Amino acid sequence: MNEIIDGLIKAFQLIFSGDPRVMEITLRALYVSGAATLIATLWGIPIALILGLENFRGKFLIKGIFNALLGIPTVGLGLILFLLLSKSGPAGFLSMLYAPTGMIVGEAILITPIVISLATNAIESIDPETINQAKTLGANQSQASLTVLREAFAGVTLACVASFNRAIAELGVAQMVGGNIAGQTEVLTTAISTETAKGNIELSIALAIILLTLVFAITITTNVYQRRRK
Repeated sequence: MNEIIDGLIKAFQLIFSGDPRVMEITLRALYVSGAATLIATLWGIPIALILGLENFRGKFLIKGIFNALLGIPTVGLGLILFLLLSKSGPAGFLSMLYAPTGMIVGEAILITPIVISLATNAIESIDPETINQAKTLGANQSQASLTVLREAFAGVTLACVASFNRAIAELGVAQMVGGNIAGQTEVLTTAISTETAKGNIELSIALAIILLTLVFAITITTNVYQRRRK
């Protein structure tokens, strides 16, 4: 019990002293996960709009695939990306393995189903008459779609927040594609895993505290903002 208390005390000392390594790992994790979320949002929201507003053959199959991919094992996806991005793989020429770029792309692929599935559900929950009313007032298809997107803002925001939380908290893709190279690809989750294995419990606890604080703070802030917006 004393070891745990001592570990917590030293962990807080690392955080509040602004330990350079702790800050570096945290900032890199925010950068990688933030960039991945942005990319997943940029290509995921248009797909969600199509799935939410259009009717076409195979729509339910596509939605089913994205829903199934919500539970994809991160280590499995990490292995696939490792094989693709390795020097002998088809995408090895991109030199993204063991680099932040590869981690960003990998996490963006991982969280895309979350963006699409949750945003599609939010868009489908909007009254279908909304788009008809917008068109009646002279809006074209793109403008009408944006109107629906604004109405579904709360649900779409939740999709983005959930995606970011999944990205910053995942381990498989970051470990296998990034390699946890100190000073280059080390992020919160990979550092926690590695430092715990090394017995550096104080640093592991400090990083875990930061990770949990970020996830809870972002989620709570989003909920408060949505309440005030309503």
